[in-house]
Amino acid sequence: MKKLLYLKDHQLKEYIEKIFNGYRETVADAKKVLDKHALGTAHNKVIHLISLYEGITISSLLRKLKVTKQSLNRVLNDLIEIKAIEFKRDEIDTRVKHVYLTEEGKKIFDEIFSAQKKRIYDAFLSSDSNDVISFDKVLKKIINEKTLKLIY
Repeated sequence: MKKLLYLKDHQLKEYIEKIFNGYRETVADAKKVLDKHALGTAHNKVIHLISLYEGITISSLLRKLKVTKQSLNRVLNDLIEIKAIEFKRDEIDTRVKHVYLTEEGKKIFDEIFSAQKKRIYDAFLSSDSNDVISFDKVLKKIINEKTLKLIY
């Protein structure tokens, strides 16, 4: 543990590179599916969040993604065009829209998730349980505390 107290800049740069490469590889796993539907990583993020938080509101999506309304609207319009999402008005406050994946959207999500799951699953399988738990704890500490509260 003391070794961690003496991490040099070049070691931290190597960790940052590993985080970048891990993200790049995980996104690349989904690229074939995304390309097939003429979608990009922004679409992937929105589909992923809607799958996690069924019925999420537009304002919650904006907070979680930390993007502008204009950026989100472009992505949502693309997903509407391919019939991947649908909106339902809130029963109490009709100004609020909830977003759901359609059957087509669920199919796209499942294809993307299957492609990404294999890499993550294989990495966890080849790790011991303490490594998996530690990895999760470290990731949570890397993520900005405000962002973490939005996620969980």
